[in-house]
Formats: sequence, C-alpha cells, structure tokens
Amino acid sequence: MGMMAPDGIGAVLRRIREMAELTRDEQALLLQDAQGGTWFDPENLKRWETERRLPTPRWHQLLADGYGLSVEEVARAVATSRRWRRLHQQPVEDEREEGTAVNRRQFLGAAALATGVAALPGIAAAREGIDVGLSGSDAGDLAYLDGAFERHRGGYHGRAPGVVLTQMRQDLDLLQDLLCRPHPVGTRTDLARTAAGITGLVAIIQHDRGDQRDSHGWFTTAEKAARESGDRHMLAWVLARHAMVPLNYGAPNAAANLAISARREAGRTPTAAAALAAAVTARALASIGDHRGALRAVADARNIADHLNTAQAADTWFGYPLQKHHVHLSQVFTLMGRTREANAEQQAALALTRSPSVMTRALLTMDAATCLSMDGDPAAAADMAVGAWKQLPAAYHDGLIRSRAEALHRTLAGSAHTRLGEALTG
Repeated sequence: MGMMAPDGIGAVLRRIREMAELTRDEQALLLQDAQGGTWFDPENLKRWETERRLPTPRWHQLLADGYGLSVEEVARAVATSRRWRRLHQQPVEDEREEGTAVNRRQFLGAAALATGVAALPGIAAAREGIDVGLSGSDAGDLAYLDGAFERHRGGYHGRAPGVVLTQMRQDLDLLQDLLCRPHPVGTRTDLARTAAGITGLVAIIQHDRGDQRDSHGWFTTAEKAARESGDRHMLAWVLARHAMVPLNYGAPNAAANLAISARREAGRTPTAAAALAAAVTARALASIGDHRGALRAVADARNIADHLNTAQAADTWFGYPLQKHHVHLSQVFTLMGRTREANAEQQAALALTRSPSVMTRALLTMDAATCLSMDGDPAAAADMAVGAWKQLPAAYHDGLIRSRAEALHRTLAGSAHTRLGEALTG
C-alpha cells in the first residue's frame, strides 16, 4: 500500500471504526443494517480504508449513515484522497473500474484528437491547484464549520457519547485553527457564536460520560465564546446546560445559581434556553428541599413550554421538546417524593421517546424505580433498577446513568441495597 492522505477517506473510515472498537466485519454489519439488510461485502471496507479504491457517490449516503458523518464530509474526504493521489502521482481505482491515472490521460488524449483540441501540459493541474486554494479559504471553512455545528446539535441518535465525541474531533481542530486567524468583526462574532455552540456540545457529552471536571472546563470556554458573540440566548443556553453538571453530580446549590443566571439572561422571550433554565431551577430547588420554590419554577417551565415555537421545541440539544420537558419534571417530582405526579411525567415522556434514546429510557426507569422505593416497595425498586442496568450497553455504564443509579442505591437497605450494589460493581 502506498502513501495515504492523512485526512482522506481511508484514514477517516478507519479512525471512526477503531475508536468504536469495531472490526471490519462488524462495521460491515452496521452498513448492512443501514441499507435495509442487503448484504454488504467487508472487502469493500478494506479497499476503501487502504485506498486501493475510492467510494463513488452512490456509496456516500450509506457511509454517512453508517459512520455518523454527513454526505458532505464523506465527499470532502474522498476529494482529499484524490488530490493526494494526484499530487504523489499514485494511481487509484474507483468502484466503476475507471482504471488508473494513466488510463485517464490516454482517454483525454484520444478525446482531444477527436475534437481537434490539443491538451496544454499542466493546465489541468493549475486549475486544480487554484480550486484547492479557494476551497481552503476562510469562507469555505466557516461555512463548513457552521454546517458541522448544525449536524452535531441533533443529539446522539442511538450512538454512544464516546463515539459522537470522536466524530467531532476534526471539527474541533478546525475550530481551533479558525479562531487563531484574523477576521472582520461580523465574521468573528458569528464564529464566536458557533464556537460557543460546538464547545457547549462537547461539554454536554463529557457531562453524560461522567467527566465532570472536563465538562466544567468546556462549559467555561463555551460561556466565554457566548459572551464574546453578544448572543444572550446562546449565553442563556450555555449557563442552563452548565447548571446540569452540578445538578446531576451532587451540588444543587451551585446548579440553582447557574440556572437562575440563565433564566435572567434569557429574559421574557419564550425560548428553549428559558424553559430549560426554569426546569433546571425546579430540579435544583427540589434537591435542596425548597419544594415551594420548585413548584413555582415548574409552573414557569410549563408556561414557557406552552409558548415555544416549532424551532425552539425541536428535538435537538438546543431545543426544548415536550419529551425533554417531561423528563425534567419526572426528576423534579421524584426528588420531592410526589410519586403519582412523577409517574405521570414518566409515562408522558416515554410515549414521546424514540426507540434509540438509550440514556433517556434508562434515566426514566431509574426515576420510576426510585418512586417504587418511596412508595414502600424497595424489592421491586431494586428489580427494576437492576434490570435496566443489565440491559445497558457497556458504553453507558459510567456517567449520568450510574450517578442516578447510585443515588437510588444509597436510599435502599437490606437485600435490595445488596442486589443493586452487586449489579453496579459487576
């Protein structure tokens, strides 16, 4: 195998597969599922990863679906590999068996003779060099990064947090590079807003993975970027999301302070950030025993949720969909011991939860188990929690779900305490 482009399609496909700890055969099965069960040859992956062949456009959508990329990212990686090959004068085949670079030159020569047009040595290479220079300009990078932000904000879609973080790595490198370049004031403002959003998403993932310290660090960076952008709604979103770190890991007073700041920044406009800030405030106040304040915040959250437009209620990390609303209120009422209301919120959330939402389903189950314990049935609570824990993929055994399960474990006694503890340490 000859030299390969560092950021070409072969390197991209192999890096994502290896970070997910999958063999080529296992990755081929994922692609097979993505195309409706039609058999997919693992040898295709070997050819693409080694760049003996490059995937043609008919494969780009499948690769995007199977690797968590966009079609644009796949096409960009393939184009990088082609440029690398041409630069190093290495022949490459594609899936249409179009042959080597020599074959193509022969074909172009024959076409020139047929039309009476003589080829000019080096003119094609000159055009390609100009094209590469243009596509690498700041405008292209900024547009790409803005699109990447739009894609990443959609959520996990059944992927483990670590996999999503790996897929974001190249975009973080590009963001770092762009922030170090000079830009006009307006462009810098837009870039700062995009930076706030992308770094905020990384912070969310680190929170879900249980890396509290790194999550705090990324949220601090996101807040700095949001303040630079001057976008108060983005700042309110960052602060509200940041509040969930201390909230979920045992510091409700710190969470309440951040959530109240977020609510203040959000103002009177009904936005996803304002609704989230109110819901997180309710959870934090319930955690410290201020039930009256928690109920006022619940009413605030419900009022805002009722007035969100379609964009603000979208099912993304930046939206506040009704499902997410019920998940938050489930936790509020569970913390206050109001189990009937908590169970109603859990059922409402589950009815709106799409099947790949591994984390959401597990968190709702832990809330339901906690309610069973509060209602005087610790054995059933342990059964439910242990059952949910054993069904979780290993990638979800650290972080937020463990934190919720351990909180329940601390409230149990006797054999129920022992059974859940054994499951968590097994």
